[in-house]
Amino acid sequence: ESIYDEMVERLAARAAAIRLGDPRDPGTWMGPVVSGIQMKRVLDYIDIGRREGASAVTGGDRLGDVGYFVRPTVFAGVAPDMRIAQAAIFGPVDAVIKFKDEADALRIANGTRYSLAAGVWSSDIGRVHRFARRLKAGTVWVNTFGPTDVRLPWGGARDSGFGREHGDMAIENFTEPKTVWINTGPAT
Repeated sequence: ESIYDEMVERLAARAAAIRLGDPRDPGTWMGPVVSGIQMKRVLDYIDIGRREGASAVTGGDRLGDVGYFVRPTVFAGVAPDMRIAQAAIFGPVDAVIKFKDEADALRIANGTRYSLAAGVWSSDIGRVHRFARRLKAGTVWVNTFGPTDVRLPWGGARDSGFGREHGDMAIENFTEPKTVWINTGPAT
């Protein structure tokens, strides 16, 4: 079994174990998507993934007929140019892409119009620094994924937006600085 196969298997098992439900219920791990329109978009992307040749290892459908619940979906056999690998789906869909080496992984990671965030897993700290430096992403998580802090800048580039929210950098996004010069001596 390859590292890729093990990764897909473990990720699919974790995704299948996610408890969907009312977000106010402490037993819920994931709530619904935001609207019926968004649920349809997510399900359409899942259909596109299948049509383009990816394999939904788990999930891939709506849960129930009340609310906008989409089962967490993990795709294997994804090529970097497939739409599920290139789109910002904004739903519980993961596209697992096989790569040959560090250069290939970097090419794939930077080969999208989006650059909000990225995750790197490695026990080689040199590789982590080298890879993170070359990643085109506003935030890079290492051996974790998702933590944020409002004291730190948040934002991407290209089609992931412009500017930064949070932190000191956000002040410039939400203010219009003005300079006023006053001569307190004799008028000139």
